[in-house]
Amino acid sequence: MSASPIRCAIYTRKSSEEGLEQGFNTLDAQHEACAAYIASQRHEGWRPVRERYDDGGFSGGNTDRPALQRLLAEVDAGRIGMIVVYKIDRLTRSLADFAKLVERLEAKGCSFVSVTQAFNTSTSMGRLTLNVLLSFAQFEREVAGERIRDKIAASKKRGLWMGGTLPLGYDRHPDPREQVLVVNEEEAGRVQRIFDLYEELGCLSALTARVTELDLRSKSRRARDGREIGHRPLGRGQLHYLLTNPVYRGRTRHGDREHEGQHPAIIDADQWTRVQEKLIATSARKRGQAALPDNAALAGKLVDETGDRLTPTHTRKGQRRYRYYVSHRMIAGATDPTGWRLPAAALEQALAKGVADHLGILAEAHTLLVRPDLDQHAGLVETLRATGTASRAAALWLGLITKGQVGKTAIHLNLDRDALATLIGRSPDDLADAALVFSVAMSLTRRGIGQRLVIGERGAEPDHALIDHLGRAHRWLAALKAGADITSLAKADAVSEGCVRVHLQLAFLAPAIQRAILDGTQPEGLTLHRLTRPEMPSDWQAQYERTGIHP
Repeated sequence: MSASPIRCAIYTRKSSEEGLEQGFNTLDAQHEACAAYIASQRHEGWRPVRERYDDGGFSGGNTDRPALQRLLAEVDAGRIGMIVVYKIDRLTRSLADFAKLVERLEAKGCSFVSVTQAFNTSTSMGRLTLNVLLSFAQFEREVAGERIRDKIAASKKRGLWMGGTLPLGYDRHPDPREQVLVVNEEEAGRVQRIFDLYEELGCLSALTARVTELDLRSKSRRARDGREIGHRPLGRGQLHYLLTNPVYRGRTRHGDREHEGQHPAIIDADQWTRVQEKLIATSARKRGQAALPDNAALAGKLVDETGDRLTPTHTRKGQRRYRYYVSHRMIAGATDPTGWRLPAAALEQALAKGVADHLGILAEAHTLLVRPDLDQHAGLVETLRATGTASRAAALWLGLITKGQVGKTAIHLNLDRDALATLIGRSPDDLADAALVFSVAMSLTRRGIGQRLVIGERGAEPDHALIDHLGRAHRWLAALKAGADITSLAKADAVSEGCVRVHLQLAFLAPAIQRAILDGTQPEGLTLHRLTRPEMPSDWQAQYERTGIHP
């Protein structure tokens, strides 16, 4: 008697889209290995489903993946009895997500198997082995972390140096068994000079300029490959950290506690106290007293859904500087899926446009003021138009924002009544209350392995790479009709024959889909891979449903 059939779905994943355009890529390799494993279990009743579940360009750190969500929907509907993956980390890299997935699968009587690892949750022994190994792995990580934290805390309490980047002015002890810092006399002179200069100038900005002028640089050290690193000009933040680092008065710091160190001090106690008092005094002004820099126009104005303030920050890649607004709780490096990290330039530009459009619409509709003034209407519209064409228009619009809250689908904004009244030359009492509170639609959409911020209505944005692939597919089709063969086409374009066969599908897309690609109105995230993997159905209606484009 044959075993009852088990419907098996193969799930594959790759973190980036690099190489997915090839005729036979890593997703195909994973699928082929899983299909072979299913075939070897045919006597157990295993049968593969036709639908492919491929996530190309998606991280395993979360479950927000389209193919995985489609697969789980099928599991919930009771149409899948076994999920087959190449390795467990293809399904997820998160222990918490893994436990939730297993619980969800078991609730529907679905199992999963890794073809390259000895995990098969369809058997009781497989589930026991998996749970035991995961439990011990979690326990081992937690115990190791606690042990290391306890050792570091105890050592720092004794005043020992526990490693890390050496502070300017100190070196490691010549004896590697001694965990104590020793003074570097040449660098210690630099540190003393910096403290003396700050006492003299009393301003971090002036100190930064003076230190740069004197060419007082950071600590120079050797990397493992022999390269010299460090020895760079000291920035404002580095100088502030140096001036507040208790290591220079002979102490060690662990968290928010300080302990007496076993290394000698460079700065005496009296000077240390004077510098700290001056730093505190100069930073004790109220928020907003100083003008906000042009590159942080929204600083202190936005919060996320939890009420956490969005803080301006930046990163560097080569010579380029990238600015962001980040939920404050993430500044320390903690991972929080509820936190926001929004590109600053795009956010500022979009919100400035949102404010301008909002006020322009109200003015045209005669609803900006409590009592419409027909005699002054043309002048009001012209004032807003002139503001929009000013050299610093974005800064003017953003300056009207007093606060805002970022949500998953919109940013809710409040405008300053007095500032807006001054801008348009009216009394604050003339402004309608509805003009001061409004929302701008917002979404984060995926393109490739990155995320893109979309605020307001998304305009046409052609994907030139996708358009090139579409044009190439039509060229190939015309050549085949004229008598060419796939081998010669592949050789002429320096691609594999498999690539030609797969990408030819684009030439058979429904006209409405091809028109949307050429116009740039296709849904965000509709990439080459998603148009060709799995194979696009020939029925136009099925294509419309899959792509989300309709005639």
